[in-house]
Amino acid sequence: MADGAPLHIGTAGASARRKAERVREERAQLRSTRGGLGRLLAGLFPSEKEERLQKEERDYATGAEGEQILARSLARRCPDVPMLHDRRAPMRVGNIDHIAIAPTGVYVIDCKRYKGKIQVARPLFGRASLKINGRNRTRLLEGLGRHVADVNAAVADLADDVPVHGCLCFVAPAGLLSDIGLPILRTLKIDGYALYYPRRLAKRMHKRGPLTPERASFLHAELARRLPPALPG
Repeated sequence: MADGAPLHIGTAGASARRKAERVREERAQLRSTRGGLGRLLAGLFPSEKEERLQKEERDYATGAEGEQILARSLARRCPDVPMLHDRRAPMRVGNIDHIAIAPTGVYVIDCKRYKGKIQVARPLFGRASLKINGRNRTRLLEGLGRHVADVNAAVADLADDVPVHGCLCFVAPAGLLSDIGLPILRTLKIDGYALYYPRRLAKRMHKRGPLTPERASFLHAELARRLPPALPG
């Protein structure tokens, strides 16, 4: 970086992993208040709160693993594309999963791990909706939109001709491409955001564009400074 400090690209899934650990600690503290028989009964017949905590821990751990899988996949498929992971969102709750600086621009990547068919429903009137396994998941775009705005503001201070692309990237629950409910031969889009699986995202980031390796390296270093890791290193 410009000041000689080391460039921290971040650790994929770090924030989600930390949240899973905190929920696990909360569950352990809850169990510690029970006697031996109470702990046994709780294991057999968990309370509503215990079931909620179990689900939260499982969801955070699954999300962390998905971010790690995606980071490894993109590093293997796009070794020349600089990336940042688990970045702090300025003045907001939450974190930016991944940022990639490709020849065609800066990509803000929100990693998701869902089962079931992924569809974009477009009614005759009104806004399109994102449906996963039949459930409306359009709200996922709200967080992505905020993160794109944060990164766009940072990039605009550095260069006014570099596009910022937002996308959702779906990682298969069981690690198999067949488990991803996206079309294989076309890319779905909603509200201007593309929906990718890792291989198709990598293919997109391999496309030629105006951003030279030198400019990409500059943007990588500056964005690493302006959007630091969500968790201290």
